[in-house]
Amino acid sequence: MSGALRVGIVGAGPWARRVHAPGVHAHPGMRLAAVWSRRPDTAKALAYHYDADVADDYEALLDAVDAVAFAVPPAVQGELAVQAAREGKHLVLEKPLAGDVPSAEAVAAAVRQSGVAALLVLTRRFAPEVRDWLTGLGHLGGWTGGSAQWIAGGLLSGDYAATPWRQETTGALLDAGPHALDLLDAALGRITRVHHARRDESDMWQLVLEHASGASSTLTLSLRVPVQPALVEFTLYGSNGKSQLTGRRTAAHECYAQLLDEFLAMIRSGRTAHPCDVRRGLHLQRVLDGVQRAAEL
Repeated sequence: MSGALRVGIVGAGPWARRVHAPGVHAHPGMRLAAVWSRRPDTAKALAYHYDADVADDYEALLDAVDAVAFAVPPAVQGELAVQAAREGKHLVLEKPLAGDVPSAEAVAAAVRQSGVAALLVLTRRFAPEVRDWLTGLGHLGGWTGGSAQWIAGGLLSGDYAATPWRQETTGALLDAGPHALDLLDAALGRITRVHHARRDESDMWQLVLEHASGASSTLTLSLRVPVQPALVEFTLYGSNGKSQLTGRRTAAHECYAQLLDEFLAMIRSGRTAHPCDVRRGLHLQRVLDGVQRAAEL
């Protein structure tokens, strides 16, 4: 690849406006080439701000770019990402990967067959304090249990609260859930079983998980609690005592900038493997499915 990577953004909602578009525009190795949305007015407004083209349709956007960054609901991404991968476009994918496991498997298969780079926007995994914490855990070992809390009010008000798919009964699970499950999985080993899952009337989730390492963990999750700042806390226990990760010190746009650096490095080197690649997205989709089945949703 020579010259700047031409990136197209699919979707023009709040997350595209606040993270995807400014991140791609600011990256020295990339150019925001085109925007497409099923709402032409929002696509036009976003594209105009960054001097990008407005694609008439999705096919036109794919013709104009080398890579696609998605900012659309999971079910829509699952459908569109397959087509993009089959046409050889590299992918920046939101979480969860798709609307269900079969759709996520289709995305993963298309990525594998085409050999494109594909990264999931698990923002916390690109924060330096999170990476330092996970690295430190590996040096010590001996962790047999853990607990996590991800409590916030994001679905009570604001731009993201207006997103229909986030307001569904599984909104908190599908929005913040992948981040929390990913970190528990990375810290304690692959999640292999959902022992218990319950969502109460206040939209509070309680999960009990089993990991391949033999460890177990619990997760309390809600986006409908009026707390400020959000409570984001991970605690591990074991023969070495306790290790804790709290808060979200690195801003989302900084995490996204690091993601784009690594995404571009993958493309230039021809590598497709990454801790947050499409296979990670498929694994998390299966865990989410296990949670929903355990909760009988």
